Amino acid sequence: MLRNTKILAGSSHPELANLVSKRLATPLADTKLKKFSNKETSVEIGSEDMNDNIIELCIMIQAARIGSAKRITAVLPYFPYCKQSKRKGRTCITAKLVANMLAVAGVDHIITMDLHASQMQGFFQRPVDNLYAEPSIAKWITQNVPNWQEGVVVSKNAGGAKRVTSLADALRLDFALIHKDRARAGPQGHNRPYSGMPKASNGSVRTEDEEDSVAEVEEDIMMASISSLNEAGMNGDVMNAAVSVVANTEGEESTITLVGDVKDKPVFLTDDMVDNCGTFLDAAEHLVKKCGAAKVYIIATHGVLSGDSVDKIQNCDSVYKLVVTNTFPIPKEKLDRCSKLEVIDVSSTLAEAIRRTHNGESVSYLFNHVN
Repeated sequence: MLRNTKILAGSSHPELANLVSKRLATPLADTKLKKFSNKETSVEIGSEDMNDNIIELCIMIQAARIGSAKRITAVLPYFPYCKQSKRKGRTCITAKLVANMLAVAGVDHIITMDLHASQMQGFFQRPVDNLYAEPSIAKWITQNVPNWQEGVVVSKNAGGAKRVTSLADALRLDFALIHKDRARAGPQGHNRPYSGMPKASNGSVRTEDEEDSVAEVEEDIMMASISSLNEAGMNGDVMNAAVSVVANTEGEESTITLVGDVKDKPVFLTDDMVDNCGTFLDAAEHLVKKCGAAKVYIIATHGVLSGDSVDKIQNCDSVYKLVVTNTFPIPKEKLDRCSKLEVIDVSSTLAEAIRRTHNGESVSYLFNHVN
């Protein structure tokens, strides 16, 4: 029981709020959920819309501030608008705007988990603790995956390399990277792929660009392997090599290539969130059908799963399991539609962070351990 402390919960994720309050042995404070007929929001609102949830949180913070609260800590397991953390053209850095809104509302401290980009911590005018789901994910892998010691942690793009190597180090496993190249227009209107796409010839199939990239990888004590490249060299068929050609929703073609070895091994395809699962499914198909992976586990902290993502994952034979945490609420109908979906409970980590913050203790222990 936390003395002299009230836990207020918004309407965005009541299940996680109840789990946290039970672990802290502190009941949730009574809040009335209401929305005015003119669509204005107040402390008593209830909505599943992300924007309404942000306004709801700001109003609750302001209400606590006006009520002379000594200290206000906002817990956002999934930080809204985290994908909009940098400017592209004449756009708004919306993640920074949300951070400023929380500061203006009167928050003193922010607790969140696995920010989409680590530099987002600089957006806040108040202290922020960015917790990690990695210890909970590593624990799940060791307890639920047979022969996990033979597995490989794979990043679906270059941007997630740091996150993947951290999990690989925690589990003492090998890691690999999927390199994606967009095709660009070549002579006579044909698409001409660049680095990463092997070219067929009578002799060696390796180009000068590939030789240079292999040399750089060897200097970093990494092994860049293309599983069936030798077979492609025998018959000159590029599609037999470990290269896949995929297209996005706009019809732009890209080639994806694996840097690493996953043949006959379980693969943990990892990122901070799974939203539109297209890139995950392309990577899973490539790993299983081109590179010979035994099983593919898609693992992410935030299971946003917008649209028909769960149906696509359920119907994809190359995906064995989808593993997410409960930082983002997943409707029951989505859980029922996808038998491959597993949810890891991280309420113990959030509850311990709240307890340590309340008692003035360090939360650094939670960065590498499961409570």
